[in-house]
Amino acid sequence: MDTSMKPIETSLANRVLMPEGTVNGPHPAIILIHGRGADEDDLLGLSTAFDERLLLLSVRAPYPYPPSNGYTWYDADAVGTPEPSMFRTSYDMLTSFVEDILSGYPIDPTRVFLFGFSMGSVMALALSLTRPEQYRGVVAHSGYVPEGTHLSLRWKSLAHTSFFLAHGSLDPVIPISLARRAHVLFMGSDASLTYREYPMGHQISDESLGDVVRWMAPLLEQRGEQTACP
Repeated sequence: MDTSMKPIETSLANRVLMPEGTVNGPHPAIILIHGRGADEDDLLGLSTAFDERLLLLSVRAPYPYPPSNGYTWYDADAVGTPEPSMFRTSYDMLTSFVEDILSGYPIDPTRVFLFGFSMGSVMALALSLTRPEQYRGVVAHSGYVPEGTHLSLRWKSLAHTSFFLAHGSLDPVIPISLARRAHVLFMGSDASLTYREYPMGHQISDESLGDVVRWMAPLLEQRGEQTACP
Protein backbone atom coordinates (compact mmCIF):
# COMPACT_ATOMS: atom_id res chain seq x y z
CA MET A 1 0.00 0.00 0.00
CA ASP A 2 1.00 3.60 -0.55
CA THR A 3 2.15 5.17 2.72
CA SER A 4 2.86 8.62 1.31
CA MET A 5 0.17 10.48 3.24
CA LYS A 6 1.47 12.05 6.43
CA PRO A 7 -0.77 11.41 9.46
CA ILE A 8 -2.87 14.36 10.57
CA GLU A 9 -2.38 15.83 14.02
CA THR A 10 -4.69 14.02 16.40
CA SER A 11 -5.03 12.58 19.91
CA LEU A 12 -3.06 9.35 19.37
CA ALA A 13 0.03 8.30 17.43
CA ASN A 14 -0.88 6.27 14.37
CA ARG A 15 0.14 4.91 11.00
CA VAL A 16 -1.85 5.50 7.83
CA LEU A 17 -1.80 3.31 4.72
CA MET A 18 -3.57 4.87 1.78
CA PRO A 19 -5.56 2.49 -0.44
CA GLU A 20 -4.22 1.12 -3.68
CA GLY A 21 -7.70 0.65 -5.10
CA THR A 22 -9.83 3.45 -6.49
CA VAL A 23 -13.43 4.27 -5.67
CA ASN A 24 -15.96 6.84 -6.80
CA GLY A 25 -15.94 9.19 -3.84
CA PRO A 26 -14.41 8.81 -0.38
CA HIS A 27 -12.82 5.54 0.72
CA PRO A 28 -14.08 2.98 3.19
CA ALA A 29 -11.71 2.78 6.15
CA ILE A 30 -10.59 0.30 8.77
CA ILE A 31 -9.06 1.23 12.12
CA LEU A 32 -6.68 -1.34 13.64
CA ILE A 33 -6.44 -1.35 17.46
CA HIS A 34 -3.58 -3.38 18.94
CA GLY A 35 -3.40 -5.33 22.19
CA ARG A 36 -1.36 -4.82 25.35
CA GLY A 37 2.38 -4.47 24.88
CA ALA A 38 2.23 -3.79 21.13
CA ASP A 39 2.16 -0.60 19.08
CA GLU A 40 0.74 0.88 15.88
CA ASP A 41 3.00 -1.34 13.71
CA ASP A 42 1.79 -4.60 15.25
CA LEU A 43 -1.27 -5.25 13.09
CA LEU A 44 0.03 -3.69 9.87
CA GLY A 45 1.09 -7.11 8.65
CA LEU A 46 -2.60 -7.86 8.14
CA SER A 47 -2.98 -5.05 5.62
CA THR A 48 -2.36 -7.17 2.53
CA ALA A 49 -5.34 -9.37 3.41
CA PHE A 50 -7.83 -6.51 3.31
CA ASP A 51 -9.70 -5.06 0.34
CA GLU A 52 -7.43 -2.68 -1.60
CA ARG A 53 -10.06 0.07 -1.48
CA LEU A 54 -9.72 0.43 2.28
CA LEU A 55 -7.90 3.34 3.87
CA LEU A 56 -6.12 1.71 6.78
CA LEU A 57 -5.29 3.42 10.07
CA SER A 58 -3.41 1.70 12.89
CA VAL A 59 -3.49 3.53 16.21
CA ARG A 60 -1.17 3.39 19.24
CA ALA A 61 -2.38 3.10 22.85
CA PRO A 62 -1.46 6.10 25.04
CA TYR A 63 0.27 4.37 27.98
CA PRO A 64 3.79 2.87 27.88
CA TYR A 65 4.02 -0.81 28.80
CA PRO A 66 7.65 -1.27 29.97
CA PRO A 67 7.74 -5.09 30.04
CA SER A 68 7.60 -5.13 26.23
CA ASN A 69 8.65 -1.60 25.24
CA GLY A 70 5.15 -1.35 23.78
CA TYR A 71 1.97 0.36 24.88
CA THR A 72 -1.27 -0.43 26.66
CA TRP A 73 -4.80 0.97 26.79
CA TYR A 74 -5.20 0.33 30.52
CA ASP A 75 -3.99 -1.74 33.45
CA ALA A 76 -6.10 -4.55 34.86
CA ASP A 77 -5.94 -6.28 38.23
CA ALA A 78 -7.75 -9.22 36.67
CA VAL A 79 -8.84 -10.18 33.17
CA GLY A 80 -12.10 -8.45 32.36
CA THR A 81 -11.69 -5.54 34.80
CA PRO A 82 -10.09 -2.44 33.20
CA GLU A 83 -8.56 0.14 35.54
CA PRO A 84 -11.25 2.87 35.46
CA SER A 85 -9.17 6.02 35.02
CA MET A 86 -6.91 4.66 32.28
CA PHE A 87 -9.82 3.04 30.51
CA ARG A 88 -11.79 6.29 30.50
CA THR A 89 -8.84 8.28 29.17
CA SER A 90 -8.14 5.77 26.41
CA TYR A 91 -11.79 5.69 25.42
CA ASP A 92 -11.93 9.49 25.24
CA MET A 93 -8.73 9.67 23.20
CA LEU A 94 -9.93 7.01 20.77
CA THR A 95 -13.24 8.82 20.37
CA SER A 96 -11.38 12.03 19.52
CA PHE A 97 -9.13 10.12 17.13
CA VAL A 98 -12.12 8.79 15.19
CA GLU A 99 -13.67 12.24 14.97
CA ASP A 100 -10.38 13.70 13.73
CA ILE A 101 -9.80 11.14 11.00
CA LEU A 102 -13.36 11.43 9.71
CA SER A 103 -12.79 15.13 9.12
CA GLY A 104 -9.11 14.87 8.11
CA TYR A 105 -9.10 12.05 5.54
CA PRO A 106 -11.26 11.19 2.50
CA ILE A 107 -13.27 8.58 4.41
CA ASP A 108 -16.79 7.40 3.65
CA PRO A 109 -18.51 7.86 7.05
CA THR A 110 -21.00 5.10 6.25
CA ARG A 111 -18.25 2.47 5.77
CA VAL A 112 -15.95 2.72 8.77
CA PHE A 113 -14.74 -0.57 10.28
CA LEU A 114 -12.93 -1.42 13.51
CA PHE A 115 -10.55 -4.34 13.97
CA GLY A 116 -9.36 -4.91 17.51
CA PHE A 117 -7.18 -7.69 18.86
CA SER A 118 -7.08 -8.70 22.55
CA MET A 119 -7.21 -5.49 24.64
CA GLY A 120 -7.72 -3.67 21.34
CA SER A 121 -10.93 -5.59 20.79
CA VAL A 122 -12.15 -4.39 24.19
CA MET A 123 -11.56 -0.82 23.02
CA ALA A 124 -13.24 -1.55 19.67
CA LEU A 125 -16.32 -2.81 21.51
CA ALA A 126 -16.22 0.19 23.86
CA LEU A 127 -16.37 2.53 20.86
CA SER A 128 -18.97 0.63 18.88
CA LEU A 129 -21.33 -0.26 21.71
CA THR A 130 -21.56 3.39 22.76
CA ARG A 131 -21.47 5.03 19.30
CA PRO A 132 -22.74 2.32 16.96
CA GLU A 133 -23.92 4.83 14.35
CA GLN A 134 -20.28 5.58 13.47
CA TYR A 135 -19.35 2.01 12.45
CA ARG A 136 -20.48 -0.28 9.65
CA GLY A 137 -18.66 -3.31 11.00
CA VAL A 138 -16.60 -4.33 14.02
CA VAL A 139 -14.17 -7.21 14.44
CA ALA A 140 -13.49 -8.09 18.09
CA HIS A 141 -10.79 -10.77 18.04
CA SER A 142 -9.72 -12.48 21.28
CA GLY A 143 -11.24 -9.97 23.69
CA TYR A 144 -14.30 -9.31 25.83
CA VAL A 145 -17.12 -6.83 26.39
CA PRO A 146 -16.15 -4.03 28.83
CA GLU A 147 -18.89 -4.54 31.38
CA GLY A 148 -18.94 -2.66 34.68
CA THR A 149 -17.18 0.45 33.35
CA HIS A 150 -18.39 4.06 33.11
CA LEU A 151 -19.88 3.34 29.69
CA SER A 152 -23.57 2.93 28.93
CA LEU A 153 -23.70 0.17 26.32
CA ARG A 154 -26.47 0.58 23.76
CA TRP A 155 -27.52 -3.02 23.16
CA LYS A 156 -30.81 -2.06 21.53
CA SER A 157 -29.26 0.45 19.09
CA LEU A 158 -26.99 -1.86 17.09
CA ALA A 159 -29.14 -2.66 14.06
CA HIS A 160 -26.94 -0.51 11.80
CA THR A 161 -23.71 -2.29 12.78
CA SER A 162 -22.43 -5.80 12.03
CA PHE A 163 -20.13 -7.56 14.48
CA PHE A 164 -17.66 -10.41 14.06
CA LEU A 165 -16.51 -12.00 17.32
CA ALA A 166 -13.57 -14.42 17.04
CA HIS A 167 -11.75 -16.26 19.81
CA GLY A 168 -9.40 -19.17 20.33
CA SER A 169 -10.93 -21.99 22.36
CA LEU A 170 -7.44 -22.66 23.82
CA ASP A 171 -6.68 -19.02 24.67
CA PRO A 172 -4.55 -18.90 27.86
CA VAL A 173 -4.63 -15.08 28.13
CA ILE A 174 -8.30 -14.16 27.76
CA PRO A 175 -10.37 -17.28 28.43
CA ILE A 176 -12.99 -18.50 26.01
CA SER A 177 -15.60 -18.05 28.75
CA LEU A 178 -15.41 -14.27 28.24
CA ALA A 179 -16.05 -14.67 24.51
CA ARG A 180 -19.04 -16.86 25.27
CA ARG A 181 -20.29 -14.24 27.71
CA ALA A 182 -20.00 -11.67 24.90
CA HIS A 183 -21.96 -14.02 22.63
CA VAL A 184 -24.78 -14.20 25.17
CA LEU A 185 -24.87 -10.40 25.51
CA PHE A 186 -25.02 -9.91 21.75
CA MET A 187 -27.78 -12.47 21.36
CA GLY A 188 -29.93 -10.14 23.47
CA SER A 189 -29.21 -7.18 21.20
CA ASP A 190 -30.46 -6.14 17.77
CA ALA A 191 -27.02 -6.43 16.17
CA SER A 192 -26.09 -8.59 13.20
CA LEU A 193 -23.59 -10.99 14.78
CA THR A 194 -21.15 -13.58 13.47
CA TYR A 195 -19.50 -15.58 16.26
CA ARG A 196 -16.63 -18.00 15.67
CA GLU A 197 -14.43 -20.13 17.91
CA TYR A 198 -11.16 -21.57 16.58
CA PRO A 199 -8.90 -24.35 17.94
CA MET A 200 -6.03 -22.00 18.76
CA GLY A 201 -4.53 -19.85 21.51
CA HIS A 202 -4.29 -16.06 21.85
CA GLN A 203 -3.64 -15.25 18.21
CA ILE A 204 -5.02 -14.33 14.80
CA SER A 205 -4.83 -17.33 12.49
CA ASP A 206 -5.00 -17.54 8.71
CA GLU A 207 -8.39 -19.17 9.13
CA SER A 208 -9.84 -16.49 11.39
CA LEU A 209 -8.45 -13.66 9.25
CA GLY A 210 -9.83 -15.28 6.11
CA ASP A 211 -13.26 -15.53 7.72
CA VAL A 212 -13.08 -11.85 8.68
CA VAL A 213 -12.20 -10.80 5.13
CA ARG A 214 -15.07 -12.82 3.67
CA TRP A 215 -17.49 -11.41 6.26
CA MET A 216 -16.41 -7.86 5.43
CA ALA A 217 -16.70 -8.18 1.65
CA PRO A 218 -20.47 -7.66 1.28
CA LEU A 219 -20.48 -4.91 3.90
CA LEU A 220 -18.02 -2.91 1.79
CA GLU A 221 -20.53 -2.89 -1.05
CA GLN A 222 -23.28 -1.42 1.11
CA ARG A 223 -23.50 2.33 1.37
CA GLY A 224 -26.09 4.04 3.51
CA GLU A 225 -26.99 7.25 5.21
CA GLN A 226 -24.95 8.09 8.27
CA THR A 227 -26.99 8.19 11.44
CA ALA A 228 -26.55 11.30 13.52
CA CYS A 229 -24.75 10.89 16.85
CA PRO A 230 -27.01 11.27 19.90
